[in-house]
Amino acid sequence: MAGKVVGVLALQGDYERHVRALEAAGAQAVEVRTAAELAATDGLVLPGGESTTMLKLLHRESLFAPLRAYGETKPIFGTCAGAILLATHVTSPEQESLGIMDIDVQRNAYGRQLDSRVVTLPSTLGDLEAVFIRAPIIRAAGPSVHVLATYNGDPVLAEQGRHLVATFHPELTADPRVHAYFLSKL
Repeated sequence: MAGKVVGVLALQGDYERHVRALEAAGAQAVEVRTAAELAATDGLVLPGGESTTMLKLLHRESLFAPLRAYGETKPIFGTCAGAILLATHVTSPEQESLGIMDIDVQRNAYGRQLDSRVVTLPSTLGDLEAVFIRAPIIRAAGPSVHVLATYNGDPVLAEQGRHLVATFHPELTADPRVHAYFLSKL
């Protein structure tokens, strides 16, 4: 991990919390807003936020194609809206995505903002505090996707090769294990 730089897409969402979480897990973290900044990283976090807005900003900043190409060789960790962006299929409503992970995601599947919740999840990393805010649900996962945690029977933390998704917000807790796990993929 020494000398590795992890970027956090800083177009929209709570990217500052991810920078702090990555630093707490021992990474050198930088904010990414351009293709040149993206190219200078060894891994990337796509934060939560609003996936439709993030898509518009990715296209406006000419980052959609570079981000898709980046995922072919480097690890990406998507949380909440970031997980939506990494999916191959998105519903409620259907929208474009990067198609990097073999998952089908339903947007805002747990309900509105006031349906947000904090739960303790058993996972392969041990029990995790999980903050769900207008969270998506992974409705289907392909055969190469490894589920690390579920909530109410649905995958909420999963990996496929070098990539990782969480439908919750690990950056909103003091526990660095999910970010540290992502760093182990660098």
